[in-house]
Amino acid sequence: MIADFRRWFWTRPRAHGETIEGRRVSNIELLYDLIYVAVIAQSTAALGNNLTASGLADFVVVFTLTWIGWVNGSLYLELHGREDGRTRSYVFLQMAILCLLAVFTQHAASDTGMQFALAYVCFLLVVGWLFYTVRRVDEGPVARITGTYAVGLFLSAAVILVSAFLAPDARLIVWAAFDILWILATILLGARPRSYSIGVAPTQSMVERFDTFTLIVLGEVVVGVVAGMIAAPQDLLTIATGVLALVIGLGFWWIYFDIVGGRRARRNGRAVTAWILAHLPITLAIAAAGAAMVSLVKDSAASVLPAGTAWLLAAAIATVLVAEIVVVLAFVEGVPERRVYRPLLLAMAVAATVVLAAAPLPLPAWALALVLNTILLAVWFVAAGRFMRAGSWPPGSAAD
Repeated sequence: MIADFRRWFWTRPRAHGETIEGRRVSNIELLYDLIYVAVIAQSTAALGNNLTASGLADFVVVFTLTWIGWVNGSLYLELHGREDGRTRSYVFLQMAILCLLAVFTQHAASDTGMQFALAYVCFLLVVGWLFYTVRRVDEGPVARITGTYAVGLFLSAAVILVSAFLAPDARLIVWAAFDILWILATILLGARPRSYSIGVAPTQSMVERFDTFTLIVLGEVVVGVVAGMIAAPQDLLTIATGVLALVIGLGFWWIYFDIVGGRRARRNGRAVTAWILAHLPITLAIAAAGAAMVSLVKDSAASVLPAGTAWLLAAAIATVLVAEIVVVLAFVEGVPERRVYRPLLLAMAVAATVVLAAAPLPLPAWALALVLNTILLAVWFVAAGRFMRAGSWPPGSAAD
């Protein structure tokens, strides 16, 4: 029995290619995702307290760092994790580091940047070690690719470690450069046929993880609406504006899960890479919209909504629509499916343009929210009409 217990704690990770088809997301993966709620909530709170161009830039940098961490931790579990004590122990270690990271996230762009960086370094070192252990069970060229990826994570940790000792402005520049280089490296890696063959396959469990992360950031919209209603007098106008703001969040959910949710990318490296990276602007923009909701509801009595709030909310909606176009292009294949989606993609592009055109209008909060809801509803009606004609209604009936 002792030998079985020891084996349960020291089972080797799955090698590349040992993909478990039909695997469902485990409870520990769901718990791991929920830990990111704390981190994202703090970054969103920072943006809500500073609805300026510099505040948005800080938010984008910090959120992208968080998303990169989530992608690496999630892909390790998807590709190499097991239902054993070893995997659980490392997941719990990551969760402990992430809780510490959340403590320093709200002021990561200023006062607690050093602490945030040091916690992030610890996280990268753990994930880098996990990928290095996979190298020891891979074979041939695949082992070299895995080893290179692990070295990349260790070098990333070194870069973030150096940034911890810089001035806040210089630190943010390093973090922004790190974000950009990581995205570019992912694009280059995805363009290599061999990188796809090592196992970054669009499994259904991977789709579920990205859907779950989207649900997490949608929760920030609800939190923003509630925070705005608490901060303002709870009169009829505030409540009505809050309801309209909440419907925008529901519109995000409806369009995402009716159009792109639950759909796998085509089985090639470029499509998978585009599918993964497009979820960064989707989740980032939804979280940013949650920050804008606080001001939208709190300023419901103003004759004109502050320009910063209007532009942030409109830009968030437009970004979600455009990024979802990229996701659709990553999974659509075959002439019949392209014919179904082509008018919908055009409608989403037009809607994104109209949303941005509505941002500078001198409207009160409730009126702008009503306009934005109308635009989202129009997109959904186009989608419903196309799917009905194609015989793939209700949504998800044609999903892989």
